[in-house]
Amino acid sequence: MRPYTGSTNGSEQPIDLAGCEGAYNQSIMTSTEKRIEGARLREIGLFGGLSDDVLDHFAKALKSVRAIAGDIVFAEGDVAAREMFLILEGEVEILKKSRLGRAARVAILGNGDCFGEMSIIDMQARSATVRVLAPSLFVKISSEDLDALYRRDLRSYVLIVLNIARDLSRRLRVANALLSNCSSGERDPGSP
Repeated sequence: MRPYTGSTNGSEQPIDLAGCEGAYNQSIMTSTEKRIEGARLREIGLFGGLSDDVLDHFAKALKSVRAIAGDIVFAEGDVAAREMFLILEGEVEILKKSRLGRAARVAILGNGDCFGEMSIIDMQARSATVRVLAPSLFVKISSEDLDALYRRDLRSYVLIVLNIARDLSRRLRVANALLSNCSSGERDPGSP
């Protein structure tokens, strides 16, 4: 995750999210024919500590989806939040609305990162909008996929949930540091 510390979209113009409310982009939900290999999943932190058998099972069971730049994967407030996504190729931006309704880019995610995991854990509506920045290939992991793993292999299920928790903790630390810097008036010397 690369936290975004500049303006809303690289210029001083606000990011336009008109029409994104509840606009779940079904076009990206079409499975691709591209087969995912268990060895490729091993390289991704979310699957750290899992056996080859479990990785191979996941590789066969999980669906991959493609998206193009500009696609909205999901919008802040969407209640149909039953899956998370893992980025195999590409890049997305995470957008959060302010109280005044202006969208601000809060992060850019790339290969190996996941998004949408909060709704899997807390079963709440989507907390942010995710927009695709470059042609992307995702792995979709639904709550049903995780439930099936829970029933099949409790140890592996626990490892994945711990890996999700570690990633959320890492992101929270970054957000806390950014908030601390903002509230104290400090700026990152490398930011514009």
